[in-house]
Amino acid sequence: MTATAPSPDWTIPQDWEHFTATDHRVWDDLFDRQTRLLPGRVAPEFLEGLQLLDMTRPGVPDFARLNDQLMALTGWQVVAVPGLVPDAVFFDHLANRRFPAGNFIRRPDQLDYLQEPDVFHDVFGHVPLLAHPAFADYMQAYGRGGLRALEYDAIARLSRLYWYTVEFGLIRSGDGLAIYGAGIVSSHGETLFAQGSPSPNRLGWQLERVLRTPYRIDDYQQAYFVIDSFDDLLRVTLETDFGPLYRRLAGSVDIPIAAILPDDRVFTRGDQSHVVETV
Repeated sequence: MTATAPSPDWTIPQDWEHFTATDHRVWDDLFDRQTRLLPGRVAPEFLEGLQLLDMTRPGVPDFARLNDQLMALTGWQVVAVPGLVPDAVFFDHLANRRFPAGNFIRRPDQLDYLQEPDVFHDVFGHVPLLAHPAFADYMQAYGRGGLRALEYDAIARLSRLYWYTVEFGLIRSGDGLAIYGAGIVSSHGETLFAQGSPSPNRLGWQLERVLRTPYRIDDYQQAYFVIDSFDDLLRVTLETDFGPLYRRLAGSVDIPIAAILPDDRVFTRGDQSHVVETV
């Protein structure tokens, strides 16, 4: 297929027909593996989103069909892009309730890892929660905040919020912890690690703490932050004036990823369904 030049907002036609039988088989293999693994580990809202958006159909989703259902639920839509897009473009899409998804899928020999987000990560990982009103509003608020962060030269700070919530977030669920971040739910290995490994810290989510904590992209996470609810995440984000916060943090020292501070809430796994919180 001849590559389509992106528009000023980097969107391109999905051209669903360009996906091959091998592409659809890769999607189905990844989808089957993750949907077998996730029940009991992922936030219930994620599984509800899969059903509400009829994402159990085989093959790479057709964005036109997917968007009809997503728009009706929360006013969001998925737009195809050739790959990673500039920060300003990405934030503008989110601020206008558009989620950019890479218009390609990994090869069969790349099921366990792909450096650049593909359509499986972007659509399977991110889109189900966009059917949830509070999380959908949070994503739009993040996009608007990103456009403002450009004015403060604070993208590096704000990217940590995205990383530790949208990509690698955990949430309290009953007596335990559930995963919801797209970087976890779309990864077989990280799902097992985030849920079961004793090595990473699982800390109570606190906005300023997150903005001071760097992250790594070359390995499983050393720290996960746990939100109490999507409503609480949205509330704190909407009620915070980020401008003064950026100025206050401008001279602060980053907190090492593996550090535990005296006032951190620490969650320790007792078993698969129960956690103990300590301060």
